[in-house]
Amino acid sequence: MENKKTNSPSAFERMASSVTKASGSSIAFMLAITTILVWLISGPFFSYSDTWQLVINTGTTVITFLMVFLIQRSQNKDSKAVHLKLNELLASNARASNRLVCIEDLSEEEMKVLQKFYEHLALKTKQALPIHESHSIDEAEIQYNQKINNKKLTDKNRQQSQT
Repeated sequence: MENKKTNSPSAFERMASSVTKASGSSIAFMLAITTILVWLISGPFFSYSDTWQLVINTGTTVITFLMVFLIQRSQNKDSKAVHLKLNELLASNARASNRLVCIEDLSEEEMKVLQKFYEHLALKTKQALPIHESHSIDEAEIQYNQKINNKKLTDKNRQQSQT
């Protein structure tokens, strides 16, 4: 029997995504404020007892504990998506260094070597051109035209290979 992988997220992933979005909303913040106000107002009715204090301490501890993992999961997913997008940009640009694809897998020492390279490159660029001269409208026009021409050439080559 063939095992097909679907693109639909799992029930847990949908729930985690929903909770993450909801917990960052204004409504969630207002709900938290309301909960604290209700707890404060209820203090005199419970004579500010240890149990009264324990309720808020336990509630906030449990929620914080769960949210740490949920937020970390969300950040991991977002980080992975950003890395993949950056990898795609690097891979698609002929002038970009492919050494930077999956740079997050390099050791700290390897990253320091690359950092020195880019610091040197930035220094050279700064010495050659002031920042306000490093990009221009003309340069943007040239880059746009090159991109359009490359796309037309790619489309033409694709059509020729199909015939």
